[in-house]
Amino acid sequence: MKSVVAVGASVKMGRFSSWMFMFLELSTVFSGGEAAHAVKRFTGLYTGPYFDPSAPTNITTQLGTHAYMPCKVKQLGNKSVSWIRKRDGHILTVDRYTFIADDRFQTFRVDGSDTWTLQIKYVQARDAGQYECQVSTEPKMSHFITLNIVIPKIEITGEPDMFVKMGSRVQLRCVITQALEEPAYIFWYHDGERVLTYDKSAIDIHAKREGTDTTVSTLLIHYTNQEDSGNYTCSPSKLDSSSVVLHVLNGEHPAAMQRGKNSASPIPAWSHLSIGLGLAACTPPRFAIAVALTLAIISEVLAC
Repeated sequence: MKSVVAVGASVKMGRFSSWMFMFLELSTVFSGGEAAHAVKRFTGLYTGPYFDPSAPTNITTQLGTHAYMPCKVKQLGNKSVSWIRKRDGHILTVDRYTFIADDRFQTFRVDGSDTWTLQIKYVQARDAGQYECQVSTEPKMSHFITLNIVIPKIEITGEPDMFVKMGSRVQLRCVITQALEEPAYIFWYHDGERVLTYDKSAIDIHAKREGTDTTVSTLLIHYTNQEDSGNYTCSPSKLDSSSVVLHVLNGEHPAAMQRGKNSASPIPAWSHLSIGLGLAACTPPRFAIAVALTLAIISEVLAC
């Protein structure tokens, strides 16, 4: 009877030892496996949403291009991300939904990423300022980004009015500075009609990038004639334009041409003749004629 009890006790102790061994083995595997990762996930510095500290706080873009402002939110969970324009407090987007009538604004997020990007198409000068990326925690969490708009300068070098002799060679230079991006195209217009370069022996147009923020477009007229006179406009894509007026002279002086534009201006000789006729009424005729001729000669000399 004692031997049976001893055997039973031995069997129970063996089973207990086996269970203990299995428990210790499983505990070791579990503690070093996924359980460790689970503990690590929930015992770190952040237990909820937080902004990626490497996210930018300043974005610079060029007038007329698209602006992209990324907001990186880690461990978002079931919270929402909103974009707010700070200057007027207008809610622009919530998650992927847009709450402004201006369809230039939208937010998108690449599947699987933690970045919510606010896009503004064809930025305008008034779009510059601060924007808030807000997470719907309690209290609210915010990350601010300042949008800077660079406005390029467009200028046709030289005077606004150019005077050239017929048959001369003319070069118009349109200089675009402070441009982060090179224009997709630069068109030239003559009196409202686009200048085309079908015959490069007459007109040639070419553009060149100079430095990191400057583009120069040149319009070259090889042999000018009267038909080349008029307004020339340089018009880059998505930017303002600049104009110059070209005057092609046929052997005349610019000042004479300017006077000729005013058909209402009196002829100088007639005014001096009228003075002579007035003097003739009260002085000898020879003296009056001499005075009139002298005044006419002095006037012509001063006009030249």
